[in-house]
This record gives sequence, structure tokens and C-alpha cells, in this order.
Amino acid sequence: MYDIGKIYNATNVKDVIEHLVADPSAIIIAGGSDVLIKIRHGKLAGCSLVSIYGLDELRGVYMEDDGSIKIGALTSFSHITKDKIIQKYISILGQAVDEIGGPQLRNIGTIGGNISNGVTSADSASTLFALNAKLEIEGPKGKRIIPISEYYTGPGKVSLKNGEILKYIYITKENYQDFSGNYIKYSMRNAMDIATLGCSVTCKLNSQKDIIEDVHLAFGVAGPVPMRCPKAEESIKGMKITNEMFNIFGDTAESEVNPRSSWRASKDFRLQLVNELSKRALKESIRKSGGVING
Repeated sequence: MYDIGKIYNATNVKDVIEHLVADPSAIIIAGGSDVLIKIRHGKLAGCSLVSIYGLDELRGVYMEDDGSIKIGALTSFSHITKDKIIQKYISILGQAVDEIGGPQLRNIGTIGGNISNGVTSADSASTLFALNAKLEIEGPKGKRIIPISEYYTGPGKVSLKNGEILKYIYITKENYQDFSGNYIKYSMRNAMDIATLGCSVTCKLNSQKDIIEDVHLAFGVAGPVPMRCPKAEESIKGMKITNEMFNIFGDTAESEVNPRSSWRASKDFRLQLVNELSKRALKESIRKSGGVING
């Protein structure tokens, strides 16, 4: 049974904001794959809910005039994986969300909900970090757009203020054009499991396909929130693609993260994963870009 105090079905974004302001304790529910579990476990017993599931204006993937890719916060994981724009330009995001749960969860779970629960293991989060995603948020004081790196304020916490709602996610053209990417999820089971570590890499090569022009590296579960590794990125920019380059990349990434020990894995094991998965994800990204690894 679900102990729900009351639920209101919002009709539009303005309606959502008004109800959240009127009832500051109310919680937004979309697909419900996270919220309903918390209610069933008694963590949100008796709560008030504002359902945004009927707001089709927050669904879909669109190409903006400036080349930015706009993703509605209510877009399901299944939609993202199958979307033609995603497949053509940022297939790494479709790859990442396809690692979430099983088919039923991917049909109801939303990308906005996945990042708004604030957990470091969210499969879409590290990839959105690697893509330098920007988030459009609306509240009683109007709209604001922030980088995803500013959205996470601590474990399980995001920077939504009273009355605010996440509306859209943007990936600008400069962060996907000529980039190829790869996401690797390491978990205790092959399917339907939370990530022990998630690693996303996107890279851009020179015209000869033998030098790293740019690279983005992001992790989930390598710290209290999803994170980028700027030192590792800078350490190989402009370098020839060699085995030594991969070692520099992995070693530098390992020095930047601070994973914790848990029942899923020790800190030392996660550090080993950081080193190894960063190299594997980069190699696959280079392969997708048509690059060749020199000895």
C-alpha cells in the first residue's frame, strides 16, 4: 500500500508552480519510479504529491535553430534511446539511459526525474556532465538556466528552490559536433542493477584522426555527486593516440576522484574501476570517431 496524503494533477507548468508555492512540502511526481518506492518504504509516508505526468509540453527531443538539442524533462528513457536526433548526434545518452532498470521502468522513468533525485549513481547524469548539459528551471521568480554541474548540491540534493520545476535539458552544438562518446556501467549484475561505477567519455579528434583535440570525462559513484575530471581531460589534449596516453588518462582520473566504500564495492576497487573504465571508454570513443591507436 502507498500512504499518500493527497495528489494533485497539474495542467501546465504555471499550475505546478502555484501548487508548489501554496504547499512547500508537496513533492513532484512524474513516472513515479523513484517517489513511489520511497513512499512504500515509509520515507515519504503521508506526503502530498503534484503530478506532472500529464504535461506533454515537457516531453520530446527537439533540434533548436542554433543547433542545440532540447530534451523535455518528462521524456522517457525509452523515447530517448529510440529518438532519431539522439541516435544521430548524441547516441551516448541513448546508450546510457538504456542501462537503467528493465523495459517497464524505461517506459515510465523520465530523464528529469533521473537527475532530480540527486543520486550519484543515476546513469544519465554522468553522460549529461560529459555533454556539458544545461538545465532550464522555472519557478515563481521566472526562468533560469544553469549548467548541470551546479544542479547537484550534495548527496540526494539538487538546487531546486521552493516552487521550481526542471523543464528542459539542453546540449549545445559545440558539445556534440564532431564528438563521439561511450558510456560504461559496471554493476554487480548484468541488468537491472544500480551502478557500482558509471563512466562517460566523449572525444573529438583532429582531421588525421591521430590526436586528441578535446575530451570530456565524467563519472557516477566516484564521489558524492556525479563529477567531471578536468585534470585528466587536460592531461591528454593535443596528445598523439598511444598506449602511454591512455595510461596518463587513467592515472590522472584516479587521482581526481574520491569514491567511498560500500557494500557494493570498496573504495580501492572503485579506484581501480575509474582507471580502467576511463581508458576503455576513451578507446571506444576513439574507435567510433575513426581513430587509430598507435603503439
